[in-house]
Amino acid sequence: MNEAGEETQALAKTDVPPTETMVDQDVEGNHEDLDVAMKDEKPSHFGWAKAVLWVGPAWVASAIAAGPATMASVLGAGSQFEYKLLWVVILSAFLGMMSQLLSMRLGLLTEDGIVSVVQRKLGKFWAWVLVVDTVIAAGLAQLVLVKGLCDVSEEITGLDARIWAAIWSPVVALSLTIGGYKLLEFVAKILVVGLVGIFIAALFTVSISSKAASGLIPTLPAGSGNNIAAILGGAVHITLITMQSYTMKARGWNMGDHRLASLDIVLSMLFAFGTYSVAIFLVAAAELFPVPEQCPVLTPTCASLALEPIAGSSSKWLFLVGLWCASFTTVGGNSVIPPFLVADKLGWGTTIKDMRFRIMLGCWAFICGVGVFLKGDLFQSLRNILAVGLIATPFALVIVLYMLNDEKTVGVTAGMLANATGLLLLAISWLSIGYYLYDMIEPAVEASSFAPISDDPANILVLIFTFVITTLTFVLIGFFMQEKWMLRKQRMQSEILPQTSENASGAAERD
Repeated sequence: MNEAGEETQALAKTDVPPTETMVDQDVEGNHEDLDVAMKDEKPSHFGWAKAVLWVGPAWVASAIAAGPATMASVLGAGSQFEYKLLWVVILSAFLGMMSQLLSMRLGLLTEDGIVSVVQRKLGKFWAWVLVVDTVIAAGLAQLVLVKGLCDVSEEITGLDARIWAAIWSPVVALSLTIGGYKLLEFVAKILVVGLVGIFIAALFTVSISSKAASGLIPTLPAGSGNNIAAILGGAVHITLITMQSYTMKARGWNMGDHRLASLDIVLSMLFAFGTYSVAIFLVAAAELFPVPEQCPVLTPTCASLALEPIAGSSSKWLFLVGLWCASFTTVGGNSVIPPFLVADKLGWGTTIKDMRFRIMLGCWAFICGVGVFLKGDLFQSLRNILAVGLIATPFALVIVLYMLNDEKTVGVTAGMLANATGLLLLAISWLSIGYYLYDMIEPAVEASSFAPISDDPANILVLIFTFVITTLTFVLIGFFMQEKWMLRKQRMQSEILPQTSENASGAAERD
């Protein structure tokens, strides 16, 4: 019997709610899924071609990951450090796939939203910490992403970005509240494939130096901390980890769909997202390094120079259209994440069949239009939100590992490979965060003054957020270790007591 079959049988013997609890519930719980209501019947056996047509949930995550923030990060890395950070770009795709596979396993085994799972196991406090952590990361990202969408729309049309904010906010809100997940998934597939195609085509028109091979050897160029954190944060991000259980739930997937869900992640995160990131990076390193004199700051217009070999004088418009597609897809996908978690925490449904969720989703998408008023360089702001997202991510990773190692929660606890994968993700995330913070505080250390940090209030907020969420993460790790120690102690006592009773009975008989 294969692994998925064994896990399904073991799951049936536990207290984990069966598949049918996902549907036909009353208003206090999660409602019947949109796809189930539409009678989407999956064939019992999949060929590769049919399986590809059925994939979907991870493509929403991939569409968010392959957004303008990742584009800005890999463009900046290539233009500043040439090929030296190629290893980071490749690593990010693998780590993104690994984190998605872990969260996928949790979602399939519990068939419930991650917040509900955490609340049942750890209580309301830790559930709220997860919600707030995700909302901060996703909310900041959404404001900058909306700014990017409106700024690019202004660049293309000449119409003021604030007017575009008044247009796009209701458009996004209505498309999500009317079309729901099904529409979002369809748009995500189309636009991600299109973006990948543009930059793959560009690869065949630029001259890639033989020095590119040296980029496979890990190095840490001075001043690269922000770029490394942003690149990794684009793939290993708390929003992508937490949303996985909800998007799979919207499809009605369970452990019977383990292979299909795995294929979904491999295709979208490793191949589509990985190819997208590597292609943009190589094109940027070949065409934008060293940074052109007319572009002291990498702007969308300057970044479009990377596409001149394939598009000539039309490179600016081709790049802006690609950037617009990335922005629109990411704004739509990112919009659903905070409402997913908040609705789950409040016990509402997480589909648009629940009017409360529909209203919250629309209001959130509409309110985020205020992001158009943010100031500062767009590409740098996009890199910063990914770095902040990476800081928020270790807590979510610890949550996923905690749940996967709780037998009452998942029935089949994580094996050595899954745990090793989670620990590797944590280690790399914390090392990247440390290097990012080192680059931030180094000027203050060299100047023996706090002024270089305090001059930018955002730096202080990042440091405070890092301290708080990291402290909570280690407290949670401590709870986990204490729980495991107590369980081990109880098992040892349960093994000793029968033996002691047996010895006492034997002694009594001899007397």
